[in-house]
Amino acid sequence: MEDKQMVNLDQPTEQNIEYMIETIKTKLKMASAAAMQASHFKLSYYEDIKDLYDVVVSKNNFSISEVEALVSELGKLRG
Repeated sequence: MEDKQMVNLDQPTEQNIEYMIETIKTKLKMASAAAMQASHFKLSYYEDIKDLYDVVVSKNNFSISEVEALVSELGKLRG
């Protein structure tokens, strides 16, 4: 696991999208994580993905409805 201090998410790069999507999938324990590939997300949605990432990393536990809402939002951002 990468050290969070080593990752600079201020820059909209494909590598940062991949990092954020992988972190979101891990934190949400997504059953359908394999279907959610970072390559499906466009850089034009970077800020929206970052916002979701910030929400996910700020919490330790999620209700089922929260997970469904976050996954739904991610789905809307897929290219």
